[in-house]
This record gives sequence, structure tokens and C-alpha cells, in this order.
Amino acid sequence: MSDSLRHVRLTRVGAGGFQITNDAGGTIDVGLADSDFTPVELLLAALAGCAAINVEEITGRRATPDRFEVTASGDKVRDESGGRMENLQLLFDVVFPEGEGGDAARAILPRVVQQTHDRICTVSRTVASGSEVDYVLTDPDDRA
Repeated sequence: MSDSLRHVRLTRVGAGGFQITNDAGGTIDVGLADSDFTPVELLLAALAGCAAINVEEITGRRATPDRFEVTASGDKVRDESGGRMENLQLLFDVVFPEGEGGDAARAILPRVVQQTHDRICTVSRTVASGSEVDYVLTDPDDRA
């Protein structure tokens, strides 16, 4: 029951370094270098980005924010079951200008954040639902 398949391609660019590319040609580096994002940071970025895009789209119809920041955080833990993130949190720091539009945006902000959490943000809803991830190897005979 897929609305639309999404994918990105990750390519090794050096020892411990990879580049992720989407269909539009956008890229992001992930790896071990100090300037690269780690996979955990990308997870946090995906959570913050999904929520921010949705919240800004709806509140932005009323007023352009003077400040809009989302900080994603969580604890990386390892135990007998392996590594994972716990205590994931998105902290919204949003300021709207004075006036009718800003008042309207402030008034709906809590509801929009809650709706984003409950039903709109695909990323956080996927994490919360505990969706399985299949790891599949290509068949060497199928390579071109």
C-alpha cells in the first residue's frame, strides 16, 4: 500500500566516507570525518526536518517567523540488544512577529506541533511505529 517509492543512493567516496544522493541531485556527506554527518545525526536531522517543514508550512500561512529553530536530541545507548536511540525529543523555538498574523500563528502552533507528531510527520511516525528494516544483498549475477 505504497503511495510512492522513495529512495536515496549511498556511494563510498573513501575510507569511512560516503555520499548520499537523491533523485534531484542533492548530496550530503556521511561518515567518520569531523565535517561529515554521522548516521545518528542524519536520523536526528530527518526527524527535525520533517517536523519543521510541516509546522512551518502551516504556521507560515499566517505569519513569517522571526525565528524558527528545531533542536533534535536523544541518547545513544548500547546494551545486550545492541545500539539504539532513546529519549528522542524535538525542541521547537519559534517566534512570530507582533500583530494579527503573528497572533494567529502563535495560537495554532501547539496544535500544529501535536498534529505533526500524531499524524503528519512520516519520519517520526515511522520511528515510533517500529517499522522493520530489511537488509538485502544484490545477486552478483544480476549486476550489469
